[in-house]
Amino acid sequence: MMTRFMLGVAAAALISGGAQAEGLTISGPWLGADEEQVQKVLDVFRAQSGIEVNYVGSDSFEQQIVIDAEAGSAPNIAVFPQPGLAADMASKGFLTPLAEGTGAWIRENYAAGQSWVDLGTYADASGADQLYGFFYKVDLKSLVWYIPENFEDAGYEVPTSMEELKALTDQIVADGETPWCIGLGSGGATGWPATDWVEDLLLRTQSPDVYDKWVTNEIGFDDPRIIAAIEEFGAFARKDEYVAGGAGAVASTDFRDSPKGMFASPPQCYMHRQASFIPAFFPEGTSVGEDADFFYFPSYADKDLGNPVLGAGTLWAITNDSPQAHQFIAFLQTTDAHHAWMEQKGFLTPHKGVDTERFSDPTLKKMNEILLGATTFRFDGSDLMPGGVGAGSFWTGMVDYAGGKEASAVAADIQSSWDALK
Repeated sequence: MMTRFMLGVAAAALISGGAQAEGLTISGPWLGADEEQVQKVLDVFRAQSGIEVNYVGSDSFEQQIVIDAEAGSAPNIAVFPQPGLAADMASKGFLTPLAEGTGAWIRENYAAGQSWVDLGTYADASGADQLYGFFYKVDLKSLVWYIPENFEDAGYEVPTSMEELKALTDQIVADGETPWCIGLGSGGATGWPATDWVEDLLLRTQSPDVYDKWVTNEIGFDDPRIIAAIEEFGAFARKDEYVAGGAGAVASTDFRDSPKGMFASPPQCYMHRQASFIPAFFPEGTSVGEDADFFYFPSYADKDLGNPVLGAGTLWAITNDSPQAHQFIAFLQTTDAHHAWMEQKGFLTPHKGVDTERFSDPTLKKMNEILLGATTFRFDGSDLMPGGVGAGSFWTGMVDYAGGKEASAVAADIQSSWDALK
C-alpha cells in the first residue's frame, strides 16, 4: 500500500508529465454556468499538465454516454451524477479501474473515506469488485433549516442530538407553537421529500450495512427495521400539532412552498428539514447565515452510529483508457483541484486537506464542516433503486403513508412493486 507521501509524489509526477501528444476528452451533465465553473477547474489541469482538455456537457448525458460506449467512441472520462449507471457500465466492461493506490488515498484523505471507496466500487464483467469511481463535488441533504431570530425570541437552542431535537419539537408544541413545516408536493415527483427523511432516519437508527442491503433489496422494504424508519418519519409528519397546516396538509403542500412558514410573522413553523438547495425557494433577499441558518440533522446520542450524512454527488470514471485519463484522476486528488471549484460556488468536498478559508461563501464553508465531520456518507437511496421503485412506488407510498395508511402496508406495497420488476 502506498503511503500518503508516496502517492502524493506519484500524483504530482503524473500531473506534471509535460505536454502530451494526445489530449483528453471529458463528458458530463454540466451546461451553462455549471460548465463555466468546471472549465475553470480544467484550466488548472491544462496549465499544470500541458494537456489539451475538451469537455462536452449534455442534458441527456445518461443516454449519450451509453450510446457512445456501445459505439466505441466514449470520452476518456465521464462524470456520472449517480452511481447506478456507472455500476451498470462497469458490469458491461465499459469502465477502466482506477490506478492502484487510489482507494488507499481516498480512505486516508476523505472524511468517511471508506464510504467513498464503497460508493465507487462496482463489479466488473467477470463479477470481481474494482474501484472505478472517484467522487468530486458533493451535495448535502442532512440539514435542518431555521430562523435564528425566531429561536432567539423563543429561547430555543440548536439541538445537537436526535433526543434534543425531539425534545425541542415537544417544547415548541407545549409553547403553543408548531415545530415543523413539511411538504411532499412536487408535481409528478410528489413524495420524494419523504424518501430523504426515511433515508436519513434509517442511517440514524440502523448500521450502514442495513442501509446498503436495503437499497439493493437484499433487505426488503417490509423488513421491520425499514418499517420502523418510516414510522420515525411519521413521528414528525403524522401529528397535527407538529406540522404547519396539520398532518393532512403534508402531502398536498408543495415542497418549494413548505419552508415559507418559517418566515411568517408570527412563525407558522420553526424548522424545515431539506437539502442544501432549499434557500433558492426562500423569500427574495434572504441572507443565509443571518436571516436563515441551518444545523446538522442530528444522530442519536444513545446509539453508537456516529454522525451519518446523506447526500449525493458526481463521480468521475474512465470510460476510454489513456495515460492522460489517469493523470486527470490523479489531479482530482490534489487540493488545487478542489480549491479551484471551492473559490467559485455550489461545491462541497470531503477532502480533509483543503483550506476551508478558500470557500467563496461562508454558508458553503459551514456545510462543508458537516461533511468533514461525517463518519459515514451514503448516497440518496432512492437514486440507487430501480426507477420503478426509487422514482415510483417509494414516492407514492410515502404519500399514502402521510395520508394515514399504515407503514407496514405501505412497505408491503413498495416491496411488491420491486418484486414485480425482478
